[in-house]
Amino acid sequence: MPTFRTAYPGWICAFACACGSLLFSLPSVAINDYGLPSLGAASTSVSNEEYRLGRAWLRQFRAQAPQWQDPITSDYLESLIARLAPHSKINGLRTITVMVDNESLNAFAVPGGVVGINSGLFAFAEDEGAFVSVLAHELGHLSQRHYARGSARAAQTQLPAMAAMLAGMLIAASGGGDAGIAAAMGSQAALIQDQLSYSRLFEQEADNLGLQAMADAGYDPEAMVRMFAAMQRMARLQGDTPPEFLLSHPVTDSRLTAAQDRAAQLNVADAYTSDTLYDMMRARALLSIYANTPQQAASRLAQEGADETAQGYLDALIAARNGQTDNALQRLDQLASQQPDFAMLPASAASVALEAGQFDEAIQRSQRLLRFMPNYLPAQLILAEAQLQRDPQSAYNVLRDMADQHPENPQVFNLLAEAAGRSGHDGWGHLARAEHLQLTGRVDRGIRQLSIARDAAERENDQQVVARIEQRREAFIEYREALEDFN
Repeated sequence: MPTFRTAYPGWICAFACACGSLLFSLPSVAINDYGLPSLGAASTSVSNEEYRLGRAWLRQFRAQAPQWQDPITSDYLESLIARLAPHSKINGLRTITVMVDNESLNAFAVPGGVVGINSGLFAFAEDEGAFVSVLAHELGHLSQRHYARGSARAAQTQLPAMAAMLAGMLIAASGGGDAGIAAAMGSQAALIQDQLSYSRLFEQEADNLGLQAMADAGYDPEAMVRMFAAMQRMARLQGDTPPEFLLSHPVTDSRLTAAQDRAAQLNVADAYTSDTLYDMMRARALLSIYANTPQQAASRLAQEGADETAQGYLDALIAARNGQTDNALQRLDQLASQQPDFAMLPASAASVALEAGQFDEAIQRSQRLLRFMPNYLPAQLILAEAQLQRDPQSAYNVLRDMADQHPENPQVFNLLAEAAGRSGHDGWGHLARAEHLQLTGRVDRGIRQLSIARDAAERENDQQVVARIEQRREAFIEYREALEDFN
């Protein structure tokens, strides 16, 4: 049996998307619990508020920010975080990722374990170590609960201060630039100078934790130093208009020196690099950024010394974009035979077939991959979408299982709603649509959709769905209350 590497470091491994605890499939989850693990000596109530606000923030964010919908790259991002998490002292906090369709350099971490990146981070970081260094730094912020500690220092009441800070971050991460930073800082205006010095301490803590996590996970911590130096050069070149990330994470000479000194003291455990895999993910990001001029993506990848495999991979994706489906599939199959450990290559071929309307081909290719990697989400999504065109009932069966495994994935519920509707499961279809609405920040519409779902389920005499709908209605009301903290 051949072995595959998923779109991440490490051998074949099945693990579910790191999701929140508001589980679609588990009626026993307490509505007020949110499944939050204990974070050190912090009080449970504060931790629950962080988790609640973070997940509410994510829903608002999805409603406002341009999403980069790329399951292959998303799976890769989650795998990097999974590799770093055991070394980042986040104490079992379940993370969830989001990707933004924006070419500017940015990454962020939000209480509750939300980690986000812009597609522009791939464009800026020319190797995997540099990219990982940013993720490790952001996980350092989460592990030290910097947002909660900053709110506590800025005001005696944590909830309003944190909500105001997160509202500012929402604007900034959605592309609002300086306005978002100003809003976040405005929530602490009375103690602005003190807060700035405290933020420097937070940055140092996140740097130190990130450097150690990188070393423990097998990455050279010098990559963070290189990344800082590149960021510093960018900040100097752009003057008064650096990216949001550099406004909130300024790279000073002293910070760069401290990181360099710390990195020199660390030993790397089980050194690991995968620049071929990273370069292929970077190719996907550049193709998204240069969607209208794909040849510019190819030129940049070549000029910056990307692996030849990645350059060939990008050429295949460009051929597919140009309607040369057979040529693209032939190239991807050849690359897959040369690099059999990378599951994203056969997944990319299945995706190309799907986009070209070759649904039977997409089904066969995704099923072949899933025989070796049953829980590989990119292939599952391709299979479900292709089956939706050929056999909606089969798609519905696949997507019901996926919804249980990935209860915070809007794409899964969007497809499930369509599959349920086409296969005659109206109650489930409207319930899935309601889930999609609440996951994307439209909770009021989701609650109204639940009423439609209940009527449909009663017509179908499906009491299981009726009971599920009533349980979810209570949860939706909780979501709405959490969202009101940002208004």
